[in-house]
Amino acid sequence: MSNEGALRHEICEVGRRVYAKGYVASNDGNITARLTDDIILATPTGVSKGVLTPDMLCKVNLVGEQVEGYLKASSEIRLHLHCYRKRPDVRSVLHAHPPIATGFAVAGIALDQLTLPETIVSFGCIPLAPYGTPGSQALPDSIDGIIETCDAILLANHGAVTVGADPMSAYYKMETMEHTAHITWVARSLGGERELTADQANQLLELRDRLGYGKKVPLCDVTPRMQALQAERERPAPAAQKPAGDAELTALITRVATEVLKERGLL
Repeated sequence: MSNEGALRHEICEVGRRVYAKGYVASNDGNITARLTDDIILATPTGVSKGVLTPDMLCKVNLVGEQVEGYLKASSEIRLHLHCYRKRPDVRSVLHAHPPIATGFAVAGIALDQLTLPETIVSFGCIPLAPYGTPGSQALPDSIDGIIETCDAILLANHGAVTVGADPMSAYYKMETMEHTAHITWVARSLGGERELTADQANQLLELRDRLGYGKKVPLCDVTPRMQALQAERERPAPAAQKPAGDAELTALITRVATEVLKERGLL
């Protein structure tokens, strides 16, 4: 199977998974993958992600022109293309409506709490982008300043978007986002989540660096909690004072002794 054939099959597999998980309903959602630097494979409009076949996928270029395919690309392709233009490292984009995470997006609540180790290590935080009308340029514009460093974003009153190195990577990030939302929702129903301390969160960010995530996956620190944590980590350590030499120490002792003797009228 060619690389393109394998990529088409992987997109269809992700489509089946998001539909089976209930992350999309009816014909909702979109999945894309970068085939070449300027050609994107995309799921078509008006087709359930649960019944996709490889031949249904279409090709568009980075300016949004469809160059191949018997089915039409979705108008929400703009959101995906915006991600690719902003992030050359991204090879796949997934947009879906996972119900609990989308509930947070509809309520206007970001998933930026320092609570789950897996979420902190994987993402840092999951921010909330302002509302943009689906299918319009306002939607891709809404993630400006966020997508540059974040791999998982809630879209206000709409859904969520994740990006990754391939379609399965983008899908697993969507799973992690929905899992985080579900646990947060349960914790709040039980009286509220207990956040980790700054020291505990810093230990997780150090673990993230040791695992190599820092080199492969951007750290999303656009929320106030993460900004403060990251600023603390990046603050240079105070310079160590140079130990005094014998001559300096002798001069200091002599100066202090002289002052004491003067105060007592002995000099």
